[in-house]
Amino acid sequence: MYGLDHAIVIEMHGELDVVAYQRMAPLLDAVTAGSEPLVIVDLTPVTFLDCSGLSLLMRAHRRVTHRGGRLRLVCTQPMTLRMLRVTKLMSVLSPAPTLEAALEAALREPQKHDAD
Repeated sequence: MYGLDHAIVIEMHGELDVVAYQRMAPLLDAVTAGSEPLVIVDLTPVTFLDCSGLSLLMRAHRRVTHRGGRLRLVCTQPMTLRMLRVTKLMSVLSPAPTLEAALEAALREPQKHDAD
């Protein structure tokens, strides 16, 4: 995990399954409760993603958007992208092929606020 200007980046590794959910949920909860307007989750090193992993990502997404922020993914793994397509989460989680592309896309869209 590291910070950029008005953003925080979390890099996940290995398998995002039920075990990862249990380990990562407290960390993601702490990060998504923060004040950074943009949270980027880098899934580039992830080798496996199941429904628990998707649930973890959606939990983080809900927490960030609830406080008016944005969550974006960095992902190039074909099976992970397929899971996002099959579950119709591509438009919700907005994966980008690189960190730079995720930052650029997030900065182009208007930021939402709780009152919106």
